[in-house]
Amino acid sequence: MRVRAKICGVRRPEIVAAAAAHGAAEIGLVFYPRSPRNVGRAEAAALAAAAPPEVVVVGLFVDPGDEALDEALAGIRLDMLQLHGEESPRRAAEIRARAALPVTKAIKVSEVGDLTRADAYSGVVDRLLFDAKAPGDGAYMPGGNALRFDWRMLVGRSWPLPWMLSGGLDAGNVARAVRESGAPCVDVSSGVESAPGVKDPARIAAFLAAVSGI
Repeated sequence: MRVRAKICGVRRPEIVAAAAAHGAAEIGLVFYPRSPRNVGRAEAAALAAAAPPEVVVVGLFVDPGDEALDEALAGIRLDMLQLHGEESPRRAAEIRARAALPVTKAIKVSEVGDLTRADAYSGVVDRLLFDAKAPGDGAYMPGGNALRFDWRMLVGRSWPLPWMLSGGLDAGNVARAVRESGAPCVDVSSGVESAPGVKDPARIAAFLAAVSGI
């Protein structure tokens, strides 16, 4: 099984180049002001333009309003949207129609029961992403917290649409994560950083080498 990989939270052109050179299938641009990985409109446009055509550019949003969504979409190459907030199936469908782009919906997981939330998005979005649910103490972002959940919860489960795994992945554990979960696609952010929001080309290379060896 060939596993696809996404490098999320990219902020510099040389990181786009490193991700592409080492085999990333996707890069993620974060449009969320509270995140250390947030990019402005001009910055995002330049990063998206630097991505080779074969690399999917994903725009990550957290409960976006229509105005914020329209602003981000204007003049920026985005191939897919990722919704990482509390967007309902109805709101996800509205965003998908407004943007006329495929949508990935993040499902936050800490226990088996959380996986049932994915069912409501079948037929509404194009892909699911299972990420670790952060504690509700306000100290965490919606994603990119280096937190994991028990990947074995995903064993034997299937959905009528593609899915990917995120949460606490790095070069040292991604092979085990894929073996335990059966994930066909993985998404990494903090696991390839030297500091919050600072991507490390060497860590990206190591992570993608580990994925290619699965």
